[in-house]
Amino acid sequence: MAKTAKEKVDSKAKEKGAEKHDEEITVERKLLALYKLQQTDTQIDRIRIVRGELPLEVQDLEDEIIGLETRVQNYQDEIESLNKQISDKNTAIKNSGEMIKKYEGQQMNVRNNREYDSLSKEIEFQNLEIQLSEKRIKEFTQKLEVINEEIAKANAELEERKGDLDIKKAELTDIVAETEKEETDLVDNSHENQKLIEERLLTAYKRIRKNARNGLAVVQIERDACGGCFNTIPPQHQLDIRMHKKIIVCEYCGRILVDSEIVNTVQGDN
Repeated sequence: MAKTAKEKVDSKAKEKGAEKHDEEITVERKLLALYKLQQTDTQIDRIRIVRGELPLEVQDLEDEIIGLETRVQNYQDEIESLNKQISDKNTAIKNSGEMIKKYEGQQMNVRNNREYDSLSKEIEFQNLEIQLSEKRIKEFTQKLEVINEEIAKANAELEERKGDLDIKKAELTDIVAETEKEETDLVDNSHENQKLIEERLLTAYKRIRKNARNGLAVVQIERDACGGCFNTIPPQHQLDIRMHKKIIVCEYCGRILVDSEIVNTVQGDN
């Protein structure tokens, strides 16, 4: 049976009303998904804050230990070099002593004063060489004493840092063990919520969240003000937010705004 003109008008009106209702539900679902995503990401942030600076502290300690070990190794290399120089100087002293004995023996058989004076100069030179070598040995020995003191200090500091590292690693392991499963579940939940949000809106959410000091991209209106920057929201914008017909952002900080109904719905689901 053919529809009358009035029935056709009523039918079209119902269709428009249904489309409008679907649109409202779609925006509302977007807002719910965004707020759920924000709550999940905030929980992830809190877990990571609990870990605090421990991973960085562990890395810093590991780097410091490597530096101390390198310093000790350099000291050991320097000690080896100094010991070799001391050994070389002792050898030089021995050789000079032998040369002196040789020249003194030759002096017993000289034929004239010139040969005697020449040998005396050689003996004097070898004695100077012995004195110089003894001076160098003394300097090297003193340096060895200083280096050994530095090695003792470095080793004591190294043991202390290793102890600190063991403690920090144990703390980090305990915290990771306590929060790893919870964090993994939350990350999975975050990814699931992201699937419900269109790419353009998700990109905006991530950008706002990255720039926000506290990581909040979606906030509730509290006492007629933005829950992020606390600037007053105009009454008309508050009405638009409560209608759930479109995504409204704070004109001051750019955060996405939701009303108590969205918040209560999400909390009720949790």
